Amino acid sequence: MVDPVNYSDASGDRQTEVRGSNSKQPQPKRAIPRPRLRAWEQLLEDIDCVFDRDPAARNRLEVFFTYPGLHALLVYRLAHWMWQHKWCFLARYISFVARGLTLIEIHPAAKIGRRFFIDHGAGVVIGETAEIGDDVTLYHGVTLGGTSWDKGKRHPTLEDGVVIGTGAKVLGPITVAKGARVGANAVVVKDVPAEMSVVGIPGRVVLPIHCRRITEHGIDLDHHLMPDPVGKAISSLIERIDELEAELKSLKAGSDTVGDRPVESRDESSDSAANPSGNGVPNSTIDCF
Repeated sequence: MVDPVNYSDASGDRQTEVRGSNSKQPQPKRAIPRPRLRAWEQLLEDIDCVFDRDPAARNRLEVFFTYPGLHALLVYRLAHWMWQHKWCFLARYISFVARGLTLIEIHPAAKIGRRFFIDHGAGVVIGETAEIGDDVTLYHGVTLGGTSWDKGKRHPTLEDGVVIGTGAKVLGPITVAKGARVGANAVVVKDVPAEMSVVGIPGRVVLPIHCRRITEHGIDLDHHLMPDPVGKAISSLIERIDELEAELKSLKAGSDTVGDRPVESRDESSDSAANPSGNGVPNSTIDCF
């Protein structure tokens, strides 16, 4: 057996590959491991991502000392390291102290990616089995909660680039796919497709990506500019009622004249003769009873 070898000429334009007889099947590509950032590199990245998503941020010093979302994230990273090294009680205690200082509760066992940003932060809860990708943004009052008392996966997974609006609740072991966003105060209990938006209680998918305005940084922060599907349905019903009323008026106007002649009114005397009982029901109908 001969191992695959690549040969290239001096110009680098051609490559010749020699393979053995047992290497016909393509070899699966190995996942390239992501480089681990040093502590200070991670800190600078967490600080710098704030400037892309909060216009009020002015400098690194201000962000470091005055942003509770950053404080909660830094404490989480320390607690998560302790949790991975089986110092579970100390990790939980540090998270407990951070919750009292920042009003943000992040379980140390949760998995959070890079450039994670919590704006304002008050009332945010992230459960034990929650998984959060890169470039995710949460606003205050967000809950990533569970719907079961089982020990397994019971919290949501947020993929890269997800934005969760103020007061939204994402519940259960569901997946909010890449680039999706959840509107303010929505309650999401089902999977959300990639690049889509969810509003309402329970959450409904609306507004695809071609209808959205993406900033130069690739992050859509206009989570308040979403259509209301219930309001749109009611508006459609009102328009349909107006159309039906207009059709009914035209039919009534047409029934008053037939060929430009008034329609003769029915002879009441003949009706009385046909129905001497005067109860509005023909005699033939009465005889049937």
